[in-house]
Amino acid sequence: MIFGLHSKVEKNSIALVLAIVLVSGVGGIIEIAPLFTIDNTVETAPDMRVYTPLELAGRHIYMREGCYACHSQMIRTLRDEVDRYGPFSLAVESKYDHPMLWGSKRTGPDLARVGNKYSDQWQTQHLTNPREVVKSSIMPAYPWLNTNELDTGDLSGHLRANASVGVPYSQEMIANASNDALAQASPDSLDTAALLERYGKATTVRVFDTNPDKVTEMDALVAYLQILGRLTDAANSDDSNVEGGS
Repeated sequence: MIFGLHSKVEKNSIALVLAIVLVSGVGGIIEIAPLFTIDNTVETAPDMRVYTPLELAGRHIYMREGCYACHSQMIRTLRDEVDRYGPFSLAVESKYDHPMLWGSKRTGPDLARVGNKYSDQWQTQHLTNPREVVKSSIMPAYPWLNTNELDTGDLSGHLRANASVGVPYSQEMIANASNDALAQASPDSLDTAALLERYGKATTVRVFDTNPDKVTEMDALVAYLQILGRLTDAANSDDSNVEGGS
């Protein structure tokens, strides 16, 4: 009976168009309806902070080198995932990610909570020659990151673009993006105090690539990796510290 009705609809162009509209409408409602309750389902985290210019530059390098093609950044609620990678990912943790890098391909491990799991030296060695620290690794090497000096000239523009889509970068942050990026990887810089004033005392200031002579792309990428999962502590807090949206 169903196949007979389907055959009749296919032979009647008007009926076929109406059927397509009906099915598309139902599918659209199912996808769109949950968005009306998004304020009640997405968490808010009072301690959420933005990426510093150096970390944001590292994120751009991470995308440029295609790291997201093999590493996801979303821990699912499955028991084996939580046991292996830590607390499952919350929507609020990606609040300032443009674009999202959740992914689903796991040639390598999920990196949602890799921040501070390994030392800066380990991360630098791993990116320079993965087999040096993980003999079975199939990850490609990125030695040029150690020699490529970080280009900070366009960072103000990147912060401004993020601000236009809701990331709370101030005009002062945007104007000083280049200096702040260099200061975060240069502990002796005269600009370090201003950086901490703008982004908070919890901001990590150190030589990330173990080479104090210049600020490199390795500095930026390691700084980004070391902040993954640490923009907010919401996932590790009890329910009283994670507020529902209003």
